[in-house]
Amino acid sequence: MRVNMRVNGRPYEADDVWEGESLLYVLRERLGLPGSKNACEQGECGSCTVRLDGVPVCACLVAAGQAEGREVVTVEGLADHARPSEPSRPGQVAPLAPVQQAFIDAGAVQCGFCTPGLLVAADELLERDPDPSDADIREALSGNLCRCTGYEKILDAVRLAAARTGEAV
Repeated sequence: MRVNMRVNGRPYEADDVWEGESLLYVLRERLGLPGSKNACEQGECGSCTVRLDGVPVCACLVAAGQAEGREVVTVEGLADHARPSEPSRPGQVAPLAPVQQAFIDAGAVQCGFCTPGLLVAADELLERDPDPSDADIREALSGNLCRCTGYEKILDAVRLAAARTGEAV
């Protein structure tokens, strides 16, 4: 089957997709977007989190055919998603989204395997609620597991991104 979707603001087409193929596999292996990580393949860890029509989902649990005609935002597209009027071109490095820079500045990245999913989930939270409480942050990130940290620097990063976003408004 052929799947047509918009990924990070650009049209993509994947041919010869078999019925049981996951959106995660199509993104990583067919479209060359390896940012979303393949860890548990059961929707338990959140490493493969992407936004499907704005909603965070585990791409490992979404059949690729379900993305037909829909909008997907991956970690690679967060910077473009934050600045939709200035999409980068393939091969061009876009400036980081505020949440990406905050993760770097707060030291919230260790091995990096969980980071793409955490970034996508945090970005969605901050778009929906620019001034989230700690409980809101914990809830929004609750589907994302990290084996390296105690989560405190991750929470600090989301707080920092929220503060910076509030200052920019």
